[in-house]
Amino acid sequence: MSGGLGPLPWGYVRRFGRVVFRQQQWKSTVSTHPKMPPCDFVPEKYKSYPYERIQKIREQNISPSLRMYYKKPLLLHQGHMQWLFDYEGRRYLDLFAGIVTVSVGHCHPKVTVATQKQLARLWHTTNIYMHPSIHEYAEKLASLFPDPLKVIYLTNSGSEANDLAMFMARLHTHNFDIISFRGSYHGGSPYTLGLTSIGPYKHGVANGFGCSTGVNGAVQYPRSFLKEAYQLVQERGGVCISDEVQTGFGRTGSHFWGFQTHDVVPDIVTLAKGIGNGFPMAAVVTTKEIANSLAQNLHFNTFGGSPLACVVGAAVLDAIEEDGLQKNSRDVGTYMLLELAKLRDKFEIVGDVRGKGLMIGVEMVTDKHSRHPLPAEEINQIWEDCKDMGVLLGRGGLYNQTFRIKPPMCITKKDVDFAVEVFHTALQRHMERAAK
Repeated sequence: MSGGLGPLPWGYVRRFGRVVFRQQQWKSTVSTHPKMPPCDFVPEKYKSYPYERIQKIREQNISPSLRMYYKKPLLLHQGHMQWLFDYEGRRYLDLFAGIVTVSVGHCHPKVTVATQKQLARLWHTTNIYMHPSIHEYAEKLASLFPDPLKVIYLTNSGSEANDLAMFMARLHTHNFDIISFRGSYHGGSPYTLGLTSIGPYKHGVANGFGCSTGVNGAVQYPRSFLKEAYQLVQERGGVCISDEVQTGFGRTGSHFWGFQTHDVVPDIVTLAKGIGNGFPMAAVVTTKEIANSLAQNLHFNTFGGSPLACVVGAAVLDAIEEDGLQKNSRDVGTYMLLELAKLRDKFEIVGDVRGKGLMIGVEMVTDKHSRHPLPAEEINQIWEDCKDMGVLLGRGGLYNQTFRIKPPMCITKKDVDFAVEVFHTALQRHMERAAK
């Protein structure tokens, strides 16, 4: 057997693509709980509704389509950088960053102070007037893009940004068809759902076009693939849209934008999530020529580019630069990939460890030979074990078989050591259960 669990003195047999142990039970080396790195932040005491009342309100007054993680959903109370605290004061290492949204850290002090100052000055005025924040931020954001990507339209969410990008592309080219990747997710609006082919997001309502990579578990493109694909599209009069909602703002480590890794310049770029560190804002960045196509008629956004949003966005850019978070994503992300790769070599059910920077996928399989997805109930138990030991992971993939690791970019190597030890412990516990 290549990779896998290594030599086992008590022997094993393979049955139905699974590893089954015999002669002797799996010998546990599992510690009760790996020790968390220290954190000097003390959360406030929780003073809101009891857990049971929160749960009842959720059942009665919150849309059932908004599903929650874990058998007993977490009731979170406060956050500090890479840490989250629940209503009972338990601390969790957040390796999913509010679905890849908290870029510089929960309640980052620099972003918090900038937001508080602007809250006392001016929350909102629409773009029928000028205010300094949007102009200062637009100039700062545009400086991070290569020519000719210098025109910015600010919106409220990634779905809205991708909607607008598709609309711009169609106005500019007078073509309708759009190609996207299998396993992609580009938003939850009716327009963007046409780009998505992940079953749980489909509602049986026609929404046109598309075959529909971040949600598929940090799958990287083959070398030169994207460059050749761009060339084929642009030669035929099409435009190329790069969805940087998850890959942008230095998360991949080597570059500030994911498309730069592939030596291409898209025609339109969409941004969200990490752009505001959790504040609801997003953007479309494009060329003057394409932007002018939208200017043929009025297109207006009430809240996009508000004074508050622009101050938050500028503070996030400052924090990324001043805290060295792109470099941290590269250094800590590479370290984490190498540490997780050791678990891939040790455990037969870890089929793949992949990614770049702090955008990592760990694919779970029944065995490395068949590469069938590990059954949901087994993945769920590993996932629950990690949570119980203080580590929060995301899930993705066509069969929900891939753990998504995309933490705030302020995470440290000590945090990684803790997270990998927790994951290792959860995998060992799984093997113990499988051996019984």
